[in-house]
Amino acid sequence: MESFEALNEVMVALFREINEVEERSIITQEFGDITNNDMHVIDAIGIGEPKNMSSIARELSVTMGTLTIAMNSLVKKGYVVRQRGRADRRVVYISLSEKGTKAYHRHKRFHEDMVKNAVKELTEEELKALLKALRSLSSWVKSFEEH
Repeated sequence: MESFEALNEVMVALFREINEVEERSIITQEFGDITNNDMHVIDAIGIGEPKNMSSIARELSVTMGTLTIAMNSLVKKGYVVRQRGRADRRVVYISLSEKGTKAYHRHKRFHEDMVKNAVKELTEEELKALLKALRSLSSWVKSFEEH
């Protein structure tokens, strides 16, 4: 039971610490006008082809209303560009501006550094065990979304 309690303490603290460090690392003077949640919206938009609002909302597991509020703010701050579809003017496509692309890359670097640091001393077997445990945890978390 001691291992269970230790693992619970580590997981709860780690979740909180990652959120805090991520915010301090990413929300710098250059990107001081956005929140950690804004950065995750920017990450969901990505740097590939423009996406429609419903695909971004699905990826983030938020309502269209919630996403619209976030998008209005990000457009106003210059991170996101909205464009109407050529074939269907009712469809709105979202892409990142140059400023949004810079923020995206900063967020991506943070996650790359975090993962590299987390696994740098693990053996191949330990890495496989960690992946198995995290995939199991992810499945459990996703099971709540289905209810």
